[in-house]
Amino acid sequence: MSVLVIAEIDQNGLRAATRSAISAAAQLGQSVDLLLAGHELEGIASKAISIKGLGKILLADSAEYAAGLAENLAPLIVQQAAQYDTIVAAATSFGKNVLPRAAALLDVAMVSEVTQIIGPRTFVRPIYAGNLNATVSAPEGLAIITVRPTVFEAAAEEGGAAQIVHLNTTGDVAMSKLLHRDLAVSDRPELATAKTVISGGRSLGSKEAFQSTLEPLAAKLGAAIGATRAAVDSGMAPNDSQVGQTGTVIAPDLYIAFGVSGAAQHVGGIKDAKIIVAVNIDPEAPIFQVANYGLVADLFTVIPELSAALKA
Repeated sequence: MSVLVIAEIDQNGLRAATRSAISAAAQLGQSVDLLLAGHELEGIASKAISIKGLGKILLADSAEYAAGLAENLAPLIVQQAAQYDTIVAAATSFGKNVLPRAAALLDVAMVSEVTQIIGPRTFVRPIYAGNLNATVSAPEGLAIITVRPTVFEAAAEEGGAAQIVHLNTTGDVAMSKLLHRDLAVSDRPELATAKTVISGGRSLGSKEAFQSTLEPLAAKLGAAIGATRAAVDSGMAPNDSQVGQTGTVIAPDLYIAFGVSGAAQHVGGIKDAKIIVAVNIDPEAPIFQVANYGLVADLFTVIPELSAALKA
């Protein structure tokens, strides 16, 4: 028996989160296969065979998988499940959409947001907005898990020689269809995988101030821009910039929080950052409890000075 990883693809090919899921799957100590479903996948499949650690690529290339709809993908996963001990996907929006549906069809309880693999059936996952880590055991039989891609290093893109196995389609279940897709266009790195992230809170005051204050600094640092839930809820920042348990969980090399108080759900989404820097005028702000470096100061003073120093 072995482990099946569910691949996530986008317009750029195989997402890095899938390679992180492959690394996590390898820790289970069994052979790892990849289920690659979509349409016109020749180019993606030809690159995926070189990913280190893969035994087989189960290729389901058909039009009904083109949109990545969970309703069509779940029966495909169910079709393959009997051959595996564990099914793994990254805990992205895609993985969180597809795997619960597959688990329900298989009548299997799943373990979500795994951050550490102790053994084939024992995992660590955060609870209470990341304030505690729980060690949980999956019951005997098939285990279905999602793993946080920011915790596991992505598998190398080279060094493998996987075998491609073509699958028959499970067809279109006609329960949903994709009407259109709105893709955010930005010069900034993707928030989930950026090495440097700067983030702002509601104290920036307005949408205009949020952009005009953070954008120049982000450009100099080559950073992605994140936001707190409060900043998003108040319309200052777009929804896809929200960082935290209810937004995007990140683990950059450097995270700089400007005017961020440090709510539990926000801290739960940044605590794996290698270095956390906090700038806040309130010395009692909870963000200072998790920051490696803290500065009690006005962000509207600090950011221009920092930008000037970087320019120099």
